Amino acid sequence: MTTIDRTHTASLGLVAGAMSLSASAVLLGLAATTPATASAARCLFALPVVAALATTERGRHGALSRRACVWAGLCGMLFAADMLWWTQSIPEVGAGLSTVLVNIQVALVPLLAWLIDGERVGVRFLWALPVILIGVLLAGGVFEHGVMGTNPTAGTVHAIAAALCYSGFLFLLRRGGQGGQPMQTYAVVLASAAAVAISVGLVGHDLDVTPGWSTAGWLTLVTITGQLLGWLLVALYTPKLRSEVSSALLMLMPIGAIVLGALVLGERPTLLQLAGCVLVLVASYAGTVRR
Repeated sequence: MTTIDRTHTASLGLVAGAMSLSASAVLLGLAATTPATASAARCLFALPVVAALATTERGRHGALSRRACVWAGLCGMLFAADMLWWTQSIPEVGAGLSTVLVNIQVALVPLLAWLIDGERVGVRFLWALPVILIGVLLAGGVFEHGVMGTNPTAGTVHAIAAALCYSGFLFLLRRGGQGGQPMQTYAVVLASAAAVAISVGLVGHDLDVTPGWSTAGWLTLVTITGQLLGWLLVALYTPKLRSEVSSALLMLMPIGAIVLGALVLGERPTLLQLAGCVLVLVASYAGTVRR
């Protein structure tokens, strides 16, 4: 296979992964269940598959160290918080817009690395931050009345909280290191996240252990598109493409979520909200991609 063929295959794989992930918010909207129920189910449904892959990986590369397990457990706590906040934001601001707002994590991760580890960031990144902020405010409908969603302002806050948690998850994951054992790490992350989601549901009395076949079916599809197929394709093909190419292709995830939200859930963002989405996506890409 030539280099061009490999690049084409990797591009198609990454597009498939991004589009799979873009369906997650819409499927969660169709599931119409509590954040704790959805988050716990996504982790528990994915665990058997990931555990099987982790067992195979352990036989080939050895077991995770105790330190790596601790890091993965902490990552799982942040991952659970991300899922809980994001699921909460979907009915409040809409599936498409919530996905766009969560996408600001692409700017938050390097910001954390800069503030905590002192990693250098480019001038373009600093210029992009206020543009992203303006885009977030527009996308959240802060300057408008009568926009879609049950509570757009609260949804914007919850989506940003989810982005912060997911950024912390990625930051800790990178700092802890995987040691060539990503599936074992992911298994610990899922187990930890499931425990947190279940605990939150029990404390808040909103964990539905008998959600019904319809809800269970939608949550199974969320697990396949989000926890399994989507992220596995992204993890597999992102390293095989140039950073600017992979970053551009991953922008299909929030764009796809907006389109699917309109087609499946009948969501109709205002022109200002769509303009905010464009600002967030363009500024995030321009500020983080390396030239």
